[in-house]
Amino acid sequence: MSNNENNIMIKEELKNNHFRVSIFGSARIREGDERYDHVFDLAKNIAHHDIDIITGGGPGIMEAANAGHHAGRNGHDSHSIGMTIQLPFEEYVNGYLDVHKHFKKFSNRLDYFMALSHVVVVMPGGIGTCLELFYTWQLTQVKHMCRIPIILRGEMWEGLIRWVKEEPLRKGFISPEDMDNIYIANNNKEVMKILMNYYERWKNPENIDCKKKYTLEPLQKKEK
Repeated sequence: MSNNENNIMIKEELKNNHFRVSIFGSARIREGDERYDHVFDLAKNIAHHDIDIITGGGPGIMEAANAGHHAGRNGHDSHSIGMTIQLPFEEYVNGYLDVHKHFKKFSNRLDYFMALSHVVVVMPGGIGTCLELFYTWQLTQVKHMCRIPIILRGEMWEGLIRWVKEEPLRKGFISPEDMDNIYIANNNKEVMKILMNYYERWKNPENIDCKKKYTLEPLQKKEK
């Protein structure tokens, strides 16, 4: 598929009023690792509900999510979306993508994630995963987009959130309400409960206080 065709498909996705979940996580986790299995099973469950997923489209957690989504569709027409990035290493496109867009810059790619996402699930990961977490968190904090749920899956995030509460929050660098859309989930069942609760509210717009959607207009004008 050509880059032009990819761009057309992403633009169509941006127009569609379909619920989408971004799953962030490490490219370094391989099949056979229980964390790979956790993500595969989570994405499979998401697909059962005819919900799209978005990943970075590469290996590791990303591949697990895209593969799990494919395995769980059961005839649904939801999409497995991948947004790959140009890197000097780990550059790889997994084979489970329905829609694929490639990026040269992280900033551009992150903005597309934000424009497409209704929920963000953060799995174990490194610097890139932390970047995705804090970018989402900041944009919801400053109301550039709605305060969508940011779900941190796994115990590795407990120490980070404890530090945020003990340092930036306690010292007044952030406000208590900045923590309102942050959730820690110990297992997939907890992730799905939070996700589906928001999904049910989203299906009836009157239940969602915020209607602000992250816009890509300046970016799209640049790309023409």
